[in-house]
Amino acid sequence: MAIAATRSGKVEGLEVDGILQFRGVPYATPPVGSLRWQPPVLEEAWDGVRDASKFSAHSAQTEFAMTQMLGGAPPVRSEDSLYLNVFTPACDDARRPVLFWIHGGAFMWGSGDTPWYDGTNFARNGDVVVVTINYRLGPFGFMYLGEQFPELPDSANLGLLDQVAALEWVRDCIGSFGGDPDRVTIFGESAGAGSVGTLLGMPRARGLFRAALAESGAASWVSSPARASTIAAAVVERLGVRPGDLDALLAKSTDDVLAALPQWQENGVSGLPFQPVVDGRSLPEPPLDAIAAGNADGVRLLAGTNLHEMTLFVLADPTYFALGEEAALQRLRNIVGEAADALFAGYRARRPGVSTPELYSQLLTDGTFRIPAIRLLEAQSAHAPAWAYLFTWETPAFGGLLKSTHALEIPFVWDTLHREGSALFTGDGQERQGIADAMHRAWIAFAREGDPNHAGLPAWPQYDRGRRATMRFDTTCEVLDDPAGDDRAEFDAVLPRHPLR
Repeated sequence: MAIAATRSGKVEGLEVDGILQFRGVPYATPPVGSLRWQPPVLEEAWDGVRDASKFSAHSAQTEFAMTQMLGGAPPVRSEDSLYLNVFTPACDDARRPVLFWIHGGAFMWGSGDTPWYDGTNFARNGDVVVVTINYRLGPFGFMYLGEQFPELPDSANLGLLDQVAALEWVRDCIGSFGGDPDRVTIFGESAGAGSVGTLLGMPRARGLFRAALAESGAASWVSSPARASTIAAAVVERLGVRPGDLDALLAKSTDDVLAALPQWQENGVSGLPFQPVVDGRSLPEPPLDAIAAGNADGVRLLAGTNLHEMTLFVLADPTYFALGEEAALQRLRNIVGEAADALFAGYRARRPGVSTPELYSQLLTDGTFRIPAIRLLEAQSAHAPAWAYLFTWETPAFGGLLKSTHALEIPFVWDTLHREGSALFTGDGQERQGIADAMHRAWIAFAREGDPNHAGLPAWPQYDRGRRATMRFDTTCEVLDDPAGDDRAEFDAVLPRHPLR
């Protein structure tokens, strides 16, 4: 019997493959009724021992095809979703390092119980405690309603405030699960990594973690209040609610709100309708600026991307393979404005034999993922040790078209290649496990020692603006100095920072 005490009561988990799991543990009060679009508040206490053997509902969200690819049963979705899961070798006094996972999904989809995020091997191989969380998504977690409804001034970043609340739960409770609240590493992928980067620049999160790990996301995915308010106004209008009529807004059902989401036709990250907002409250300034100024002084960082991130997205576009030069350039202009012409010309000059669709995909990969990761590394490396990686292994799945695509590294990092959904994405080649061993051990070393170096890798230098050392993860791992440096320099010259939209 696995029982642990939290600040609000005892929970009973279960043992699976020698690791204790506590599922669906509340870290805040359900944000329903009058608490909808309000900051999280402390969970209510309970008497006796609470069952923690089942995962909670997923945060309210629309259907997403990737959820089925990642595996798992069809989910139950609810606004009552502020729960977390703990994987631990033992509930003792060992004070193990803690890996705190923030799932991705464009700030609109996902959950902490995806089979790829099974913390069993981290707990077993690294003697660490793993925490995975749900947080509010989409219109419930990142909709800036404050201008239309003054009673909801914090609505823009509720998903981030949920993450902070979960980190505060870890600070208060993880000792009972064998973890050390003073050795917390936050990590995430895609929007989860964007959350990690944003938390580094968020004053409320300061002091809640000692290290941060960002996979294919950084600190540049934020909206201005003007853009975010425009999006919120469109949703409110589709709901048929007058600005200021809070009772009418709160009376709308979960399905009503999700059905009112507009269709956004923009490309790339600039098209994310819901993302963190520089609202002057929870985010007083763009997180990258705050990081550069030292908001996360002393927090060690590991960050990187995959070589062909955007193939997962552009291949879903039926017009992609017929994309001509002018059409590709116009799409790029829609994203980055007048900088598009110089970027496109430079990439074309350095890739004379590459097809236009492939050129466009690489530009989006760099502009959306790689360059923001580099800028995060540059900002934080001035205040703490930092390391960079590049994942280049190409999956044979889907006819090889995905190459080294977005999210491909996840089952390697977690050593969950055996879990459902992984083979569909990675194939079943024997070479995969060696890559997983290298990455999984690096993430464990970073959590335990604050340094990703281990005996299975070549020496991995810290990142700096001179050498820009980057570990390449593939069937052969090696250190590259300033990979694709000409492309990086082009972005620095014509688009020195991502515009705040």
